[in-house]
Amino acid sequence: MTMEELTVGTRVDHPRYGEGIISRVNLVAYEIFFARGGKVEILKRNADLTVIELKEDTRPRDMLTLQEVEKVLFHMLDRFNGLNYAVEIGEKWKGGVLDMKPGNPDLKSKEVPIETFFHKIVMVRDRLRVLEQNINAHPGLSDDDKVGLQQYITRIYGSLTTFNILFADKDDYFVGAKS
Repeated sequence: MTMEELTVGTRVDHPRYGEGIISRVNLVAYEIFFARGGKVEILKRNADLTVIELKEDTRPRDMLTLQEVEKVLFHMLDRFNGLNYAVEIGEKWKGGVLDMKPGNPDLKSKEVPIETFFHKIVMVRDRLRVLEQNINAHPGLSDDDKVGLQQYITRIYGSLTTFNILFADKDDYFVGAKS
């Protein structure tokens, strides 16, 4: 079987997108769901595509197995923030307290456990991500409107970079516009 004769369900590997499963076969391309890149259409003659496990074509066209549907569902829930993963606070902040002192000495200060504050920062970040995804997927917005709204979200991320010191993993950091 040549690279142009692969079937739905075949597991493949791509240097940029990682492992994926062919979900649809078109005339000149494969529609593939990748764990890292989501749904991508790749030309059948793409030399970067490597077969991991060949699936024999024993079922009608355009049918997916339960495992393939589960992978697609997992990807979509992850993409639209339906599945959250635990974000760790930096070790040095565990058990700490955020002490907010008002400028007026007659007023009482407020202590908040830093884990509570950190949790709220993570919730803000996650909700910004969902907002960003909803904007990008919205059918009623023009591309110019989407870009304009995306720029505001990027600036919000940039304003929140101060809180990056609280995160244990740099992959969880807020990232604003790069200059």
